[in-house]
Amino acid sequence: MNVQIFGIKKCFDTKKAERYFKERNIKFQFIDLKEKAISKGELTNIKNAIGLEELINKKSKDYSKLNLDKIRSADMREEILLKNPSLYVTPIVRNGKKATVGYKPEIWQTWE
Repeated sequence: MNVQIFGIKKCFDTKKAERYFKERNIKFQFIDLKEKAISKGELTNIKNAIGLEELINKKSKDYSKLNLDKIRSADMREEILLKNPSLYVTPIVRNGKKATVGYKPEIWQTWE
């Protein structure tokens, strides 16, 4: 397994995801979205696995501030997402071509 966890250190669900993999002795790479953004290629892979709309945190302050609720173009939404990591629902957990958003241990179990 080649697990990557994209998240924010202060996010409660991100901490729970890290704990889940540590408890099972599964190595993972943690990427703090406040320090390093998701690349366009990584976003494409994640988007293909779960869909763009699942990645966007509609409760985020920046969601309405950036008028994302009014933008219909998927390409434009993706560009805004790449530049504003605060818009992601976290954690984003990736294992190769598979990915999840949020705390989803029931799905991660199937990866083992």
